[in-house]
Amino acid sequence: MITSVPGVMVGQHTDTEGITGCTVVLLPPATVGAYTLVGAAPGTRETDLLAPHTIETEVHAFVLTGGSAFGLACTDGVVSVLEERGIGFEFGSARVPLVPTAVIFDLGIGDPKARPRPEHGRAAALAARDDVDEGSVGAGTGATVGKWAGPEHAMKGGLGTASAPVGDTGAVVGAIVVCNAGGDVVDERGDVIAGARARDVTPVWASLAGQTTVLACVVTNASLGKASASHVARMSAVGISRSVRPAHAFHDGDVVFCGATGQVECDPTLVGAVGAEVVAEALRRGVKAAKGLGGFPGLAD
Repeated sequence: MITSVPGVMVGQHTDTEGITGCTVVLLPPATVGAYTLVGAAPGTRETDLLAPHTIETEVHAFVLTGGSAFGLACTDGVVSVLEERGIGFEFGSARVPLVPTAVIFDLGIGDPKARPRPEHGRAAALAARDDVDEGSVGAGTGATVGKWAGPEHAMKGGLGTASAPVGDTGAVVGAIVVCNAGGDVVDERGDVIAGARARDVTPVWASLAGQTTVLACVVTNASLGKASASHVARMSAVGISRSVRPAHAFHDGDVVFCGATGQVECDPTLVGAVGAEVVAEALRRGVKAAKGLGGFPGLAD
């Protein structure tokens, strides 16, 4: 799991009645942050500072959340916890944490008025630990997959995590992924694991604008500069296209965050290659562990 990377902790808020939630990834000091946008309909906060040309390199946490644009508010609670702990950029007597956030659209399942709020982000940050629950939890609570055939034929998506060593270099790469894809989730052979429960129907892509997204957070203990971390994020996004068909569609808000904690020297190409592997594995694990909610069946039922 992503917490195999030393110093990384994960906390989650899960609302099974409203069917939404959020997931907080707390990072060790001096973690270099980056991201890549591979969808066309993102919902994000504080991602501009992760671009290679910007002046700041350190990132303090990542947040993945449900609630669409409303869910971005949960990050305020995460920021408050970090500020209280003295974490963030120092400006005189003030500390300002950098907490990039990305959302999925889950307002079509459960209560559309239920969405992660600051108090939920705060609770998730305070609950951060080494162990990570998977499936219909956190930001994966309201995730669904296979929506291309219409919501009546969709299945539950979810949140999963995985990690792997980078050969014998001492580097490790971990990922946590929320799959709310419009497409189907497939295994290594391309066979459908979960997706639309009707095949001979006309796709409804035009009605899904802004409602289909895969979010991934990749963290490594390798030492990477901001530009290298950005490219590792792009390489890791290949894991989405390996496990979702189709991936990175016009209606998707796919985002991949990357954090590098800098303890080990390692070729960034090797890190990115492993990143793609663990993203694909984490995505499939989350869907396999998902329990049905809101009338959408899950593979773990």
